Amino acid sequence: MDARRTTPTPRAVPDLPLHRLQVPLPHLLPFAIGGFDTIGPLSRAGFPHRHSFYEIVHVTGGRGAHVLDLVHRPLAPPQLCVITPGQVHYWADADELTGQVVLFNEDFLLGHPQDLAALRTLAARPGLGLGEQAAPIAALLADMEHEYRTRPSGFQSVLRASLHILIVRALRAGAPAGRPQPPGRPAELAAAFTRLIARPGGVRHTVASSAQELGVSPGHLQTLVKRGTGRTPGGLIRRQQTLEAKRLLACTDLTVRQIAKEAGFADPAYFCRFFRRETGMTPGEFRVRVDGNHHDPRIASIAAVPDGP
Repeated sequence: MDARRTTPTPRAVPDLPLHRLQVPLPHLLPFAIGGFDTIGPLSRAGFPHRHSFYEIVHVTGGRGAHVLDLVHRPLAPPQLCVITPGQVHYWADADELTGQVVLFNEDFLLGHPQDLAALRTLAARPGLGLGEQAAPIAALLADMEHEYRTRPSGFQSVLRASLHILIVRALRAGAPAGRPQPPGRPAELAAAFTRLIARPGGVRHTVASSAQELGVSPGHLQTLVKRGTGRTPGGLIRRQQTLEAKRLLACTDLTVRQIAKEAGFADPAYFCRFFRRETGMTPGEFRVRVDGNHHDPRIASIAAVPDGP
């Protein structure tokens, strides 16, 4: 099966495709699991692209590197690579990739909403080494793939429960930094807010429009997001705008004027001042430096910051 399909984004951004989840059993569950060959050629795509879904890749073999939001990590199997909606990633010079690819939509996690924040924490740590969790995770994924292929009675419940266990074990592998937020209204609202602004086009949201979409007042959003993340909603929006601008500068041929608009700025001159204040470089300087250079800390600094406090 080809579980992913490249489609233009709404208000398509040139040269930055959006992969949507296309599964063989969409009436049963928004989920797929299989090897790289089973999932399809897009599972090892070597060009920058986004997802509208979540992806967990269990890399068991191969050479090359995984690039996630400009962070370049050489492959060192066994490891997990977690990609969340809106992030830009690709496989650089990858050869003989082996392992399993797990694809799912947010709907598949309704029973464990805290896992959404955990996935964003994991996605901020590209190329997660598994340590003593390697064998349990490999066995768990093998069982999940068997459930998915054979579809015995109750397989949907088993897959949902197994995915939750997989996320918990991945957090254990990344401890102490991989620590989920405690459940509760501040953490839940903060997670919903960060997902909202992380979606393609999400950086156009203001604090007021975000509050309206989430069904709370701007003041309440301010209080709970600050309590849940240690950061203000405005600060998180600015960080996401900077990251989006970095993605587009590095991965497309859009002009600075076009990138300013995509990053939520009506005035290109103001965008340039904003970008320089946030990164220490003009957009043009950043675009020159990022070409083949994944070691300048100013390039990847924002991409590597998790959403938790």
